[in-house]
Amino acid sequence: VLVDRLVWHPNDAELESRIADSIEAAFRDGGGRAVIAFLKGDGSTDEEKFSEHFECANDGLPFDEPEPKLFSFNNPFGACPECQGFGRAMGIDPDLVIPDPSRSLRSGAIICWTTERFSSYWNDLLFHAREQNINVDVPYQSLSEREKMLIWKGFGNYIGIDGFFKELEKKTYKLHYRVLLSRYRGYTTCPKCQGSRLRPAAMNVRVGSLGSDHGNTIHDIVRMTIAEARAFFESLTLNEYETTIAARIIDELRKRTRYLDEVGLNYLTLERLSNTLSGGESQRINLATSLGGALTGTLYVLDEPSIGLHPRDTEKLLRILRGVRDLGNTVIVVEHDEEVMRAADEILDFGPHAGELGGKLLYQGPPGDLLEKAGKESLTAQYLRGELNIPIPKKRRRVDMRYAIAISGASANNLKTIDVRFPLESFVAVTGVSGSGKSTLVHSVLYAGLKKLKGESVGQVGSHREIQGEDMVNHIELIDQTPIGRTPRSNPATYIKVFDLIREAFSRTFYAKQRGWSPGYFSFNIPGGRCDTCEGEGFVAVEMQFLADMYLECDSCGGKRYKQEVLDATLNGKNIVEVLAMTVSEAIEFFKDHDRIRAKLQVLDDVGLGYIRLGQPATTLSGGEAQRVKLAAHMADQNQEHILFIFDEPTTGLHFDDIAKLLTALNALVERGHSVIAIEHNLDVIKSADWVIDIGPNAGAEGGEIIGEGTPEIIAAIERSWTGKYLKPMLK
Repeated sequence: VLVDRLVWHPNDAELESRIADSIEAAFRDGGGRAVIAFLKGDGSTDEEKFSEHFECANDGLPFDEPEPKLFSFNNPFGACPECQGFGRAMGIDPDLVIPDPSRSLRSGAIICWTTERFSSYWNDLLFHAREQNINVDVPYQSLSEREKMLIWKGFGNYIGIDGFFKELEKKTYKLHYRVLLSRYRGYTTCPKCQGSRLRPAAMNVRVGSLGSDHGNTIHDIVRMTIAEARAFFESLTLNEYETTIAARIIDELRKRTRYLDEVGLNYLTLERLSNTLSGGESQRINLATSLGGALTGTLYVLDEPSIGLHPRDTEKLLRILRGVRDLGNTVIVVEHDEEVMRAADEILDFGPHAGELGGKLLYQGPPGDLLEKAGKESLTAQYLRGELNIPIPKKRRRVDMRYAIAISGASANNLKTIDVRFPLESFVAVTGVSGSGKSTLVHSVLYAGLKKLKGESVGQVGSHREIQGEDMVNHIELIDQTPIGRTPRSNPATYIKVFDLIREAFSRTFYAKQRGWSPGYFSFNIPGGRCDTCEGEGFVAVEMQFLADMYLECDSCGGKRYKQEVLDATLNGKNIVEVLAMTVSEAIEFFKDHDRIRAKLQVLDDVGLGYIRLGQPATTLSGGEAQRVKLAAHMADQNQEHILFIFDEPTTGLHFDDIAKLLTALNALVERGHSVIAIEHNLDVIKSADWVIDIGPNAGAEGGEIIGEGTPEIIAAIERSWTGKYLKPMLK
């Protein structure tokens, strides 16, 4: 519909009114769309298109009205319809197609084309690669993102890896093609959202111009590290209108990214999955979340905030805690780190020991007075004064590098294609600042890789070229801080299998023999002597309709788990319930005439757990206690097969005195012919190791290199090593 034609003259009020009426008519008759055509002298026209709708006026591409739920992958409105907001979908796994990225295209990096049957695709790639200047003689991992995209997507007459698999999918009516495809299938980046998790409409909204002439999408921003995101928001320039809208939001973003940066998490990306974070990283994120509110008059209670922190990063933590205090808040910290203790305004020292032997307030006051006024009862004061200490080993074990697990080409996450050797029958410490790549190397590559070679699956294996020496160890055990059991039925006595021996001892009593009771009759996990009402739980669940279930003490057994007749059977005057209520230290004395029972219990005491009760539910144990119970279980096992033990921060939650006991236990494992590898930041542990592998120099993209390998003295002499810098004074 041609609404109007006119000749434009500036400053003509009547003409402007006519134009307004004509445009209004054009929008009305055009369904909210209008075009203005400018006639040139040569008879051609230039057109300007306009639309009242939220769409591109030129091609009619519609846009969704931006609202918060559009940018949330947890909301059905914003989630990618292909992957449902997970960012990963079942498809061809690049890690299976190219298992060794250190190989070149010419040497067979693309594994599916190395067979004679499909070698024509490989020859096709080599022939056409010169068209795009793709170097086929350098490692695949050295190629640019553009070159990798061309190899996968194709160009010209070359169909690409994706095209190859599409051809195979057309032939899946044949069994052998289905089998072939299954070899290369896995969860991979969603092809529709490219891992953003969001629907395409969300990518139409851009902010700022850092790194792009057109601004950054939300996916561009969440892929930044926290340090990069902080710099982005600090430098973000908005016009007056945008500032009016977003000033408060930008202020909050700057504040929160600053806190995350200052707690030492600058190397994490904003999109990092929470289940891949270490315990220390998770705790520091929670800390930053709390501090982000900038509250005043608030009581903050922090449980070991230095967990997972390298000594270099502890000062950053202290700076933040002081800042929170200076805002008018109170900060209470449960902590064992010496630097944190000395930085406190006031110390409360409890003791003198753990469990039944603890619970006394030994000192309260400034840290300086603790050193002067606290008596011999305070183990903390004795260690801070230097009266007690963890000594440097007088003689380190001789390390034979010919007898080692060798990893070559480790390139998972931020590892820089490193080669590393872990000597066996030694105590090895893996060190480096938080986020340097220690967990990736030890968990994802070493542990998962060895388990796979042994025929066991523990999840995805980190990228590497080869692992050698797996035949030198019989078993691989990861001793972490996961619970030893998820129900109250599990306890330390059952975990280290001493409860089997205790039940056997009770079955030999005169009372039990008269009634023909076997050891199983004294178990609360199987029918027999356990209470029939609660089935050995000690409590019963009461359903509360629409409310959460209530758990009440069992009326039949009074929470004791056993029938009354079982409690009449006594051993040295104690029944089975009274024995389970004993601490480990009390039980050692009680079973002094039962060598096998005492030996197993002694191991729990040796790792500093003499205060826990034999029947204490596993769900009430801390992460550090659970880790030491697992260690005790292995120490109590007299099996002499060579085991490679891997520990992740075994000193978490431990006092100086407990660390001394832990080191004795770890060295005992090595003396029995086993191997110990520990990821650790504690300098007392590092200085006690036979061999140290230091990774760094920094976190994230600036880490992933081997800074040094050798004895603690060798590491202390390396100038680039942050670990060496803090370790050097400890070795004097």
